[in-house]
Amino acid sequence: MRSGTSARHLSFVETGRSSPSRGLLLRLAEQLEIPLRQRNTLLVSAGYSPTYHETPLEAPRLKIVKEAVDRLLAAHDPYPALAVDVDENVVAMNLGTKLLLREVSPTLLVPPVNVMRVCLHPEGLSQQVVNGKEWRSHLVGRLYRQAIYSGRESLRELYDEVSQYAPRGGGSCEGLADSIVASIRIRGLGTELQLFSTITTFGAATDITVSELSLETMHPADEQTAEAFQAAAAQVKERSLSGVNGPRLTFRRPDRPS
Repeated sequence: MRSGTSARHLSFVETGRSSPSRGLLLRLAEQLEIPLRQRNTLLVSAGYSPTYHETPLEAPRLKIVKEAVDRLLAAHDPYPALAVDVDENVVAMNLGTKLLLREVSPTLLVPPVNVMRVCLHPEGLSQQVVNGKEWRSHLVGRLYRQAIYSGRESLRELYDEVSQYAPRGGGSCEGLADSIVASIRIRGLGTELQLFSTITTFGAATDITVSELSLETMHPADEQTAEAFQAAAAQVKERSLSGVNGPRLTFRRPDRPS
């Protein structure tokens, strides 16, 4: 009913008695929320040319999109925010993200930087996470759903890889019932940080690249976390204004449990 076709006609299409029109395929794909990349595959399999383009983010055509992403990331400073593509590779990140990743192994920060590897690898952010089980369960579960929903082999391979990483850290979901949202607790910037995240996507996208782009912003869950990021960002800016090269910080490295 939502696609504007009769059950009889749809039955004929399903059994091969009728061939679907391009319009019907697009209406069905819209109602089934099929990703744009798979809509092209659907059209080609039915004998039609693909409808949706895939434009590099650096192309002039997507200049306004890139500028919008840059504005959103900059506006969220000093708290972490980053843009990622369909394979969970970082497209852009702000200063807050760089502050959060300052203790991650440099080998994981060589482009293309993959969010799942950075977060779950034993030499990545997982070594600083306090509630490791909750963190790992959330990310691995999200990646699994993305791999199934998109049908991308690259995401299936990434899931197989990161799900085999040896878990770091303990923790549990204790206290979760008293929280408004589930937060991630991380040792960093000389204290214990508590953050929760939101994910934003572009509405009504007609380009594959734009439809597969998402912005993840992390928000402080307490005043201590907010103040730690504000102080760290202020120190970086002060060093920059004084002409000191590099983003080195002088925060005390947090003690780790044996």
